[in-house]
Amino acid sequence: MNKKEIVSAVAEKANLSKKDAEAAINAALAVITEELAKGNEVQFTGFGSFCVKTRAPRDGKNPRTGEVISIPETKAPVFKAGKALKDAVAE
Repeated sequence: MNKKEIVSAVAEKANLSKKDAEAAINAALAVITEELAKGNEVQFTGFGSFCVKTRAPRDGKNPRTGEVISIPETKAPVFKAGKALKDAVAE
């Protein structure tokens, strides 16, 4: 399912126009993105939570030359599914 299909489904379920549904989805995604960029966690009770994990710096190998390279610390967004979501998917 892509964003266009999600907008259509939300518009139908919430009895909104597609334009309003898209604006609401865009706003929600913007807020989630801003909070994660600040390092905060975003929780939806029963659904799951978004957080930022820090990956430690490590050594890797260039596959072409075999040279050891240093990979710096990075931050990545992570989603942890909640119990209600896990149960719904398991059925």
